Amino acid sequence: MAEWADPLFTAPPELVAAVCGGYCHDPFSVLGMHKVSIDQRLIVSVRTFYPFAREMAVRVLDSGEVVPMQRIHSDGFFEALFWKRTEPFPYRLILTEDNGTVREFFDPYAFPLLLSDFDLYLIAQGDHRQLWKALGGHILELEAPNSAGEKVRGVRFAVWAPNALRVSVVGDFNRWDGRVHPMRFRHEAGIWELFLPEALLGGAESVLYKFEVKGRYAGYLQLKADPVGFFHEVRPKSASILWDLGRYRWNDEDWLSRRHEVQRLDKPIAIYEVHLGSWRRGEGGRWLTYRELAEQLVPYVRDMGFTHIELLPVMEHPLDESWGYQVTGYFAPTSRYGTPDDFKAFVDACHQAGIGVFLDWVPAHFPKDMHGLVFFDGTNLYEYSDWRGDHPDWHTKVFNFGRTEVCNFLIASALFWLKEYHADGLRIDAVASMLYLDYSRKQGEWQPNIYGGNEHLEAIAFLKRLNEVIHAEVSDALTIAEESTAWPMVTRPTYVGGLGFDFKWNMGWMHDTLFYFSKDPIYRKYHHGALTFSLWYAFSENFILPLSHDEVVHGKASLLGKMPGELWQKFANLRALFGWMYGHPGKKLLFMGSEIAQWQEWNYASELDWHLLQWESHQGIQRLVRDLNWLYRTEPALCEWDCDHRGFGWIDFHDADNSVVSFVRWAKDWRDCVVVVCNFTPVLRKNYRIGVPFNGTWWEVLNTDWAQYGGSNLSNGEVTAEPLPWQNRPYSLQLTLPPLSVLFLKRSVPNL
Repeated sequence: MAEWADPLFTAPPELVAAVCGGYCHDPFSVLGMHKVSIDQRLIVSVRTFYPFAREMAVRVLDSGEVVPMQRIHSDGFFEALFWKRTEPFPYRLILTEDNGTVREFFDPYAFPLLLSDFDLYLIAQGDHRQLWKALGGHILELEAPNSAGEKVRGVRFAVWAPNALRVSVVGDFNRWDGRVHPMRFRHEAGIWELFLPEALLGGAESVLYKFEVKGRYAGYLQLKADPVGFFHEVRPKSASILWDLGRYRWNDEDWLSRRHEVQRLDKPIAIYEVHLGSWRRGEGGRWLTYRELAEQLVPYVRDMGFTHIELLPVMEHPLDESWGYQVTGYFAPTSRYGTPDDFKAFVDACHQAGIGVFLDWVPAHFPKDMHGLVFFDGTNLYEYSDWRGDHPDWHTKVFNFGRTEVCNFLIASALFWLKEYHADGLRIDAVASMLYLDYSRKQGEWQPNIYGGNEHLEAIAFLKRLNEVIHAEVSDALTIAEESTAWPMVTRPTYVGGLGFDFKWNMGWMHDTLFYFSKDPIYRKYHHGALTFSLWYAFSENFILPLSHDEVVHGKASLLGKMPGELWQKFANLRALFGWMYGHPGKKLLFMGSEIAQWQEWNYASELDWHLLQWESHQGIQRLVRDLNWLYRTEPALCEWDCDHRGFGWIDFHDADNSVVSFVRWAKDWRDCVVVVCNFTPVLRKNYRIGVPFNGTWWEVLNTDWAQYGGSNLSNGEVTAEPLPWQNRPYSLQLTLPPLSVLFLKRSVPNL
């Protein structure tokens, strides 16, 4: 049982009890140095609390005197009275622990306010665009209290928890005891802050820490990882780790200087979508590190001709099975593959190789793991407190988009990845689930908005604001929406009523195309409209054509596994699918493994089936994807008008009986075009006539049936146009259409 000492002390007993009991809301009012009056005599008192201390002493720095402190409460509350002092003076505490360890450090409760009034104002207004520089743990130097300019290195901690009774920093340095280092509350913005000297922490880098949050209600007491932490332990552990973000030296200036020329609507964008933990594995099945991935993945992507890598979420997450889509660390790359500097080195290597990096980013929801954001300060702080707060599909929590501080947290997270990690764009996950109040909810499980509709007005406002801020702060970065409905103007500016994204995944194209290709060719004529329908809306948004990770899991089969027919037909169908994709207007995205014709569904827990490349048929698919990327990047007609109707014209989409379509892709220079002819049946069609816009010689620049791709090598070579009008074109070609093939034809024009 705790006991009080008899000697004289000045600390109010109720405050001492609050400190020892762990419920002191204002620790600076009792701990540290204070002027006190005893019998109308003004003196100075120093108080501290260390329950694991055998002894405590005060070193007076201007005199060198060491004054023992008196234990006035058996739980570890100490005080020293300085009868000859009337003004504050510089001092350090000397802590002798119960195990004999001695530490000497400046008193954390002697330091003044840390965050500026301007920082607090921006946080309170929900417009602190560099929130990560204000909150979290930051290594810095401060002037020692009451000294003549002496500097003290340490860590400033700050966290937003406006409804908490008490928040403390805990770690090995205080034996994870939340009573030892309670923080100062800045009520203007609901921020708690504290500076801990390096000498107390035992160093200022790689220190493990959490925030212990004591709520005001129902005895809530919870250890929380830092919401703005830069680095966290590898799961299942969850402590935050101090990290200095400023020490990495980038070498991607050339890429950044020309990024605005590369990431445009009229430039080729071919994306390789990757889950870092399962692209390749190391010996014993271990994960590759970020630096090993930089050495292996980056050259591979460059050799394959992709312009960008898109990473499934690398933000810290506790559950491998979520693939990163249930985020707990919105400011930390996952420690599964290395440190923050290691991830910067990976991005740096991509940029030096001329490859852009898009990151999947998840603002729609977050998991219920108690070390994360859920019920953070004993209240529904980050999440909605009503029916909107629970996501029915993923059993996660939904961010409160009506709260300015929460929106600020998310927008700052987005800017953080673009600025601190030089990401070239963000793919925003699950946008559709944010736009609709009734998303995945049955009648009676949701309530309409103030206008009686199902639109989620607060989330819509957030998405618009997100895009406005990103494009104002990082003008050449791209934002990409995963949005699966017919919501209008997703990729139109907010000032004309749009959501402000740069690109949108064309989920309709993906679903219709895969539905069509899954049909036996004999039945495809009955589903011809599923193939051609996408061109009715192809230019209503700036589209990316995705063949993504979502289509090769959960029993959906791999792309090769979806294809009908016997073995040869499966491979020919897959080649034709890729040919159709690269001929169709829109930027391109292909999930890893599809380029080697993976047989099995994607498994996050193991690497891709690279052994398949011992077979010529799989090598052929890989060569085709490489050559399609080369063609896409070198032919302006295939990319310059990707998002504009002026770049596309049907030649014939009526030949459903033969399952043949043909069209022309135009460059901005009207003399430059590519004609694409697709035969989606396993029938050889000789002397098949199509109309073309120009006379002269046309040559086959790519044919998915060529032998090097595993085809039958039926080729047209060079074909001379005849002055025979056909299909509303002034000239025509007579072609051989190999079975299940896509042909790309280009006119030979001198000095084009």
